[in-house]
Amino acid sequence: MSGDVRFTVTRTLSKEQQARRERLIEAARMLALEGGYPAVTMHDVADRAGVARATVYRYFATKDHLLTEVAASWAQRVTADIDALAVGDTPVERLTALLERIVRAGAEQIPLASAIVQAVTSDDSSVEDDRTVLFLFLRDRLAAAIGDPVPERDQVEIVLGHVLLAALVSLTSLSTPVDEVAAMVRDAGRLVLAGAIAGQNAEAGAGAGAGAGA
Repeated sequence: MSGDVRFTVTRTLSKEQQARRERLIEAARMLALEGGYPAVTMHDVADRAGVARATVYRYFATKDHLLTEVAASWAQRVTADIDALAVGDTPVERLTALLERIVRAGAEQIPLASAIVQAVTSDDSSVEDDRTVLFLFLRDRLAAAIGDPVPERDQVEIVLGHVLLAALVSLTSLSTPVDEVAAMVRDAGRLVLAGAIAGQNAEAGAGAGAGAGA
């Protein structure tokens, strides 16, 4: 999956429609940045974007649907310069650098991060498809950071995605200090990769032992 992801593909949009849609996303982002989840209403988004309220619903079924698109836009911005962010000579160094970057970006914009977390964890059915695409995008970014082949990498990426979500919840809902959360994701990245590699080595050793005993 490439880094150039289109998060809502329900129909082909004209340039004018695409610009209007992006304006709505930006309006919602700014409202969330100013006042968190409660500050984002479809009415206020419409006013901020300079469109009729009905126009918002032509593009986004619900507030959580719109904020999930805000989350997608935020994720793309935070990880846009993946090569510069995921620094280091080893998969662990690159991965932990990226994980920490996402955490610190969230900590810099707590109201926005809080709104994003509430939206993407919503049970609103209109969120499901975009949430799946968002999580797949983040998995793609994690895979790019890891770089080298890793045993059971699909499972590694899924686990790390849950770690990131837990980290953002810790920042926004539990008010955990950012340095503590950053340390948590660094440790998680190291442990998950080490566990996957150790498991592969154990399997290889068991296979060699069985072959020798045959």
